[in-house]
Amino acid sequence: MGKDRATNAGRSAAVQKAVRNGELLDLERYVPALITFIANKLSRSATSYYQKHFGVNITEWRILSLLALEPGIPASRICHVIGFDKGPVSRTLAMMQKRDLVTIRTDPQDGRSHSISLTPKGRTTHDNVIAVALDRERRLLACLRKDEQETLIKLLLRIHGNLGAVVDPAEPDVGD
Repeated sequence: MGKDRATNAGRSAAVQKAVRNGELLDLERYVPALITFIANKLSRSATSYYQKHFGVNITEWRILSLLALEPGIPASRICHVIGFDKGPVSRTLAMMQKRDLVTIRTDPQDGRSHSISLTPKGRTTHDNVIAVALDRERRLLACLRKDEQETLIKLLLRIHGNLGAVVDPAEPDVGD
């Protein structure tokens, strides 16, 4: 409450009125912006740390973690799960293959599809990063009680499941 008053005190009366009337976004209450701001800051700091200590960026880490869970999946599955377009994922996979983090094999039953798996080096990288990733999550959520953490996860999963209400599968996801 005190933070809200301090924030509002810094806003002009006209801005406060426009926010109340829905003419301007209240970025402290607009959920798509809050999720985006959190994700951007988490991704930027993770990329910086993971790149420095493990030689992978956040996109590569997301792919490594998904391949550890689902070995042999196609790029389309990676795109679907992490929400990235095919082009950036394909380029990232090509770079990861050159660095011997993943293997990409043509599916013998469908020459247009590829099976992607971690190499031993990719698995080792995953195993090194995961401890840091889980510690970052623990520290992020430390401001919440265990029951609040569980509630947050359930609510985020529900929101994730409702993305179809705002994301047209034929249109690219524009974030907010």
